[in-house]
Amino acid sequence: MRRTRAAAAIAIVTSLTTLATGCGGGDGGTGGASPKTLTYWASNQAPSVEADKKILTAELKKFEKQTGIKVKLEVVPWSDLLTRILAATTSGQGPDVLNIGNTWSASLQATGALLPWDDAAFDKIGGRDRFSEAAVASAGVEGEDPAAVPLYSLSYALYYNKRMFEDAGVEKPPATWDELVATGKKLSKGGKWALGAEGSNLSNNIHQIFALGQQHGSDFFDASGKPDFTSDANVAAVKQYVDFMAKDKIIAPGNAEYAQNQSLQDFARGKTAMVLWQAAASTFAAHGMKPDDWGVAPVPVPSGAPGGGRQVNSMVAGINMAVFKNSKNLDGATKFVKFMTSDEEQKILNDTYGSIPPVKAAQQDPAFAAPDRAVLRDTLAKSAAPLPQVPEESQFETAVGTAVKELFADAAAGRPVTTESVRARLSKAQQQMPK
Repeated sequence: MRRTRAAAAIAIVTSLTTLATGCGGGDGGTGGASPKTLTYWASNQAPSVEADKKILTAELKKFEKQTGIKVKLEVVPWSDLLTRILAATTSGQGPDVLNIGNTWSASLQATGALLPWDDAAFDKIGGRDRFSEAAVASAGVEGEDPAAVPLYSLSYALYYNKRMFEDAGVEKPPATWDELVATGKKLSKGGKWALGAEGSNLSNNIHQIFALGQQHGSDFFDASGKPDFTSDANVAAVKQYVDFMAKDKIIAPGNAEYAQNQSLQDFARGKTAMVLWQAAASTFAAHGMKPDDWGVAPVPVPSGAPGGGRQVNSMVAGINMAVFKNSKNLDGATKFVKFMTSDEEQKILNDTYGSIPPVKAAQQDPAFAAPDRAVLRDTLAKSAAPLPQVPEESQFETAVGTAVKELFADAAAGRPVTTESVRARLSKAQQQMPK
């Protein structure tokens, strides 16, 4: 039954996106790879696709020198990545190796297109115990062999503009949501705003309300894996997030239309004082900010400090590395995953991207002890939880993420955002889920 529902979920997600006509296979893809060639779809981690190409090409040359295997690299923007992957799972014409957002792991696992990472497969790359348990837990359905291997680990943090805080007489970043609203009202003046959001970024909407939902004591799926979007706790979590714009007036109405990275641009330009984001240092630098211009703190919680029980303050974010099961170069693909998850490459790549290595030995490098990295690392270790590892997760992101987008649009237009209107949007989203 779960598999049938999973297949339906993938079909619905595919129908909601604009499928690419070409799936990126070609002579180096699964349809005709030679033992000395691999194709690799990398996700866009750097401030630009071109920056990713430069970063990764240098590392891929090392792999080619070590193994004689040439890797044909394509960096795929996040706006296209899930569509491309779903098309490839349907056509069978995909790359040999690819990056996936870890929240998609269970959905893509349900297609049967990805290589399962059982103990024997993990042994070929040094063993499962090299990776943090939180990272592996976000690589597939609990109780099944993971569909991918953790590559970059991320969590959310609260980034704040030190100068804007100083000018407003704010001495320290808020630790609780009440403090954030109070601080936000001091900062939201003179055409500047306290908090950035991306109302049209469906995934970011999900990430924020998931953590708030955890703090309210809820999950968006029940113990059997069925959607449970309209519980009082979930409604309260969504309303709390949208109310930062609708009631508290600390998010600019224009943020209702913002998409990927637009909130970071406002932050870097001094238009917004705070932003909730994953590993943003490299993006800030690309926009001309210096490390001393900004600070970082844990995402607020209802009271006290993050950690334990309802004090979850982030989803377990990150990027996993998967192999298409029908690759004609499984041996080379496994060698490539081993290279990318080696201690040395983990240090290099995660340091470059501002993420945290999911490989435990690499986390001990001094580069990951810097104050901003320490916040991300401690959050992952103590107060982060994985998004629901259910096959319908990608449809959940689309349906509920859209509901939040529509509620932000209501707030921006001055229409009331009430408990009843939030519940109605979430009910509509639940009706869109596969039965």
